[in-house]
Amino acid sequence: MRSGVERLTYALIIVLVATMSAWIMAMLLHLQPVDFIKIRMSAAMWILTRLAASFFGVFGFSIMFNSPVRIACSTAVLGAIANTLRLELVDLVALPPAVAAFIGALTAGLLASLLKNKVGYPRISVTVPSIVVMVPGLYLYRGFYNLGIMSLSVSASWFAAALLIIASLPLGLIFARILTDKTFRYCT
Repeated sequence: MRSGVERLTYALIIVLVATMSAWIMAMLLHLQPVDFIKIRMSAAMWILTRLAASFFGVFGFSIMFNSPVRIACSTAVLGAIANTLRLELVDLVALPPAVAAFIGALTAGLLASLLKNKVGYPRISVTVPSIVVMVPGLYLYRGFYNLGIMSLSVSASWFAAALLIIASLPLGLIFARILTDKTFRYCT
């Protein structure tokens, strides 16, 4: 329990420092968050672009976590599938981002279990980098930005959305573990 609390605290500090640093720089440079520019692209090309971006993002996180290149490549494939699924569920099916994050993390966990059974890679080495890319940095940044300009209701809305997504990610992994690991189901 203590180890988990320490890791959670460390993760929260990292996210807090990163978002506050981005907010401070935005204030100094007079930058404001705006919506993304609409890109006109076919659905197939959009999915392929997201797959590639997700692959390289997850690969980078995996390498940063000192994974060997073979595990990083496997993790990147798994994360690309899970993250692209999450993004497409939001865009094409109009699922709430937190629900899509849960499904994306569940997919990452299920694929990690398949990979563990087939190749023997540790589940944690595969799942963590594949869901780190799903952390809602933009939501947290917009929350801090609006907090800084004292737009409290908008800020609370962004923070609440980010919190729901952040809570959905470990839940997806937990459900995947419950579904694939018989001994985990009966742990006290």
